[in-house]
Amino acid sequence: MNVKALIAEFIGTFALVFVAVSVSATDYAVNGATGLLGIAFANGLIIATMVAAVGAISGAHFNPAVTVSMLCTRMIDSRHAVGYILSQCAAAVAAACLVKFCYPADVLVAVRMGTPALAQGVAPAMGLLIEIALTFILVFVIFGVAVDKRAPQGAPLYIGFAVLLDILVGGPLTGAAMNPARYLGPAIMGGGLQDVWLYWLGPLLGGMAAAFVYSGALLEH
Repeated sequence: MNVKALIAEFIGTFALVFVAVSVSATDYAVNGATGLLGIAFANGLIIATMVAAVGAISGAHFNPAVTVSMLCTRMIDSRHAVGYILSQCAAAVAAACLVKFCYPADVLVAVRMGTPALAQGVAPAMGLLIEIALTFILVFVIFGVAVDKRAPQGAPLYIGFAVLLDILVGGPLTGAAMNPARYLGPAIMGGGLQDVWLYWLGPLLGGMAAAFVYSGALLEH
């Protein structure tokens, strides 16, 4: 087991969840509401920054959907994949726990710990399809700019842009999790687990679909 890679995955996922939840809480505390644009940019920037920081160490998955996609296309073996996913989920819970000590309880209750959730009028089936589509885009971009040897320079920036754009599109509908760990940590620490199946199944299906499409049709082996 590559301990350095597990540490990198923990730190990267921790930073993602801490920033994602904190920006929602801060925005609400200052403005009395959460702004989509600020949340999208904060998520995109932290992803880009952490991918640049530790991408050379672990591949910078920070997301069980990405890890499973890499596993299905034999970019990572099962033993390392399990370690990555456990590290990601533990980091998400730890980050959400720290947030609880940094913000007033009423603010965190108002934003549901920053937990992604279905908007009013969005049925679970609709939410599932949205998460599949958003994660497909994200993982497709990851394969195109970070896995493919023909990729241009600047992978962290492009991956951050994919996250930013996905949140602008899907944030008002599902919270645009695209990441089971991103949902799980805040949900366990107070956001509620009522839609946990959706936020695991959607990203996993979307990520695997993107991986198979890119690996099977576009990647030069």
